[in-house]
Amino acid sequence: MSPTSPSLPGSDDEVADVVRDLGVPGLADVHVHFLPEPVLAKVRAYFDDAGRHYGRDWPLAYRGDEDERLRQLGDLGVLRFTSLVYAHKPGMSAWLNDWSLDFAARAPGCVPTATFYPEDGVGEYVASALERGARVMKLHVQVGDYDPRDPRLDAAWGACEQAGTVLVVHCASGPLPGRFTGPGPISDVLRRFPRLRLVVAHLGMPEYEDFVHLAETHANVVLDTTMAGTDFVEETMPIPPALRPRLRSLARDGKVVLGSDFPNIPYPYAHQLAVLPRLGFDDADLLAQVVWHTGNALLGP
Repeated sequence: MSPTSPSLPGSDDEVADVVRDLGVPGLADVHVHFLPEPVLAKVRAYFDDAGRHYGRDWPLAYRGDEDERLRQLGDLGVLRFTSLVYAHKPGMSAWLNDWSLDFAARAPGCVPTATFYPEDGVGEYVASALERGARVMKLHVQVGDYDPRDPRLDAAWGACEQAGTVLVVHCASGPLPGRFTGPGPISDVLRRFPRLRLVVAHLGMPEYEDFVHLAETHANVVLDTTMAGTDFVEETMPIPPALRPRLRSLARDGKVVLGSDFPNIPYPYAHQLAVLPRLGFDDADLLAQVVWHTGNALLGP
């Protein structure tokens, strides 16, 4: 394969071969969801009613049980991944963390993942999760409907900054805006905790340019590719072509990482990989950096 003309998968069956052609051992996906069954059922019900929420259908491509979804990731060549859990109300995070850390212990390749929410005791249960090995935290500002600048979160932000924890944060305003989404609130957090290792989910859609600038100006801010550039998203929140050179530069510097949102996506996993050239990642070396090297380094040993 020419180093400047990588092959791209047309179906999930082709993903593993394409990955091997890139000369990397597999995929490192920082944006994968595994959830307790009762929570997963509610998430699926939400997407099944997507017409009411989003004004368009969101047919989930992967609806198997936990074992089947783990097998699917293995068949795709996903060697390292997360189990992103997140709370939408007080009292959820601690037990979600218990479940997620137990899941990581029984799921080869899963990096121990946890979450937090602005509530009494957040500092204590975040410290507990970190002591038990959590290396990634997931936060969803729009779903949680909270201000990331809430002073109750100071202990959690501080603990994660000190530990070097990777924080995958849905802080942008797509697919739906929230009261505290957009670059402003999370930028204020970074001013107070400048060493946070922040992964901005969904490439910051639709505020792509603002979040590209954030990654360019903060040493530890990374963008994940989740859903960005896909046909589903390009219909309503297209990426400005003028951003591609800046995204390429960020990717070369290890500041763009593969994310997918598996299993809650309305298209095959292969599609997320096939559209990466739309973001400017159109040569094999750059694709290898995005789909493996950056994520593997970010997720740690």
